[in-house]
Amino acid sequence: MPNDTITLSAVPRLRGTIAVPGDKSISHRAVMFNAVAEGNARITNFLTGADCLSTIGCMQALGVQIERSGSDVQVFGRGLRGLRAPASILDCGNSGTTIRLLTGLLAGQNFSATLTGDDSLRSRPMLRVVEPLRRLGAQIDGDEHGKRAPLTIQGQTLHGGEIELTVASAQVKSALLLAGLLADGPLVLFGKIVSRDHTERMLSAMGVDLRVEDDRITLYPPAHPVFPYPLSLRVPGDPSSATFWWVAAAIHPDAEITTTGVCLNPTRTGALDVLRAMGAQITISNQGKEGQEPVGDVTVRSAPLTATEIGGDLIPRLIDEIPVLAVAAAHAHGTTIVRDAGELRAKESDRIATVATELTKLGATVTPTADGLIIEGGGELHGADVESYGDHRLAMTLAVASLTAEGNMTIADPSSASVSYPTFWEHLSQLAD
Repeated sequence: MPNDTITLSAVPRLRGTIAVPGDKSISHRAVMFNAVAEGNARITNFLTGADCLSTIGCMQALGVQIERSGSDVQVFGRGLRGLRAPASILDCGNSGTTIRLLTGLLAGQNFSATLTGDDSLRSRPMLRVVEPLRRLGAQIDGDEHGKRAPLTIQGQTLHGGEIELTVASAQVKSALLLAGLLADGPLVLFGKIVSRDHTERMLSAMGVDLRVEDDRITLYPPAHPVFPYPLSLRVPGDPSSATFWWVAAAIHPDAEITTTGVCLNPTRTGALDVLRAMGAQITISNQGKEGQEPVGDVTVRSAPLTATEIGGDLIPRLIDEIPVLAVAAAHAHGTTIVRDAGELRAKESDRIATVATELTKLGATVTPTADGLIIEGGGELHGADVESYGDHRLAMTLAVASLTAEGNMTIADPSSASVSYPTFWEHLSQLAD
């Protein structure tokens, strides 16, 4: 496959069983949290995409010994206050999770550090993390007074307190919880607390006194400046990655695809709920648990789809999957409306604008709105020259669209898929063979 473009066309059928890579959110947290645990942990099925490797690089620069062999990672924890000042600026690459969670973790340390990233990351909003951390006593500065990276964090003594979350963001919530570990009193989060809960599950499994209620989360800092114990785990398959194959199977006239060992955490299964509402044929089997996370095998078969509405409480459960769900909507009978998803404008690209632009090139009727999309379904897609804008999820979304489009589709910068799914193109070839 060329580094700059890839040309795809429709395939007669899709069949196969795929083990998608380890979950990106859990992989980040497993490394970062175990780095400040007291003891060593082994992480298997770690996602080796560029974003998670940025987290490993930053933790190593903070003095943590980490050894990796393929998707197996050994982390030698240094304790909550065992990190050391980095010798240079910490490069978070393209990873919003890395920079935002590290901002919380470093806010209560006894040294200063500067976090930066690539052009895309430096354009993304940081005040949503910086401002609530400042209310806990954090000293953080950056471009436009902390609106953008680079961010410089001068470690301070942090205080507990009550913080209202105004954005349903797992990254913001997680940054505050990590800061709370180093605070001098309990931290209470309320407001928009419903988002991915991998941090809550993992910290609880590591012995942190963290209490989750319907309307609030309360964290009590450890009595000693270390976690009680590290957590070895196998990272379940990433449902955001699996959604590409779920949509591909649902829209294709002759398809049956099974994704094995996928994380079925209820905060991550919004895409399955939407596809069911559209009429997709979905079967879940072999359900179990990996650590604190529910897992299972998901099989999706061809089915006629109907339009639906995507908004409200669903959005935090599928925000990363909206681009590829837009492809499903383009194939559905009727008009699909996506609302309450303004967060898409602050991703690796402005995903409202880029999804609308690129799907329109393929013949779909897509209208962007301030906080979502209006997609007229039922039309035929055709090939075109399309852009990924360096956005991994958009590159893979366009690849899924090509599977039923008439004529050839050429996608620019397909290698961006490696950020979250290094084996995507290999798996695509396997299913289409």
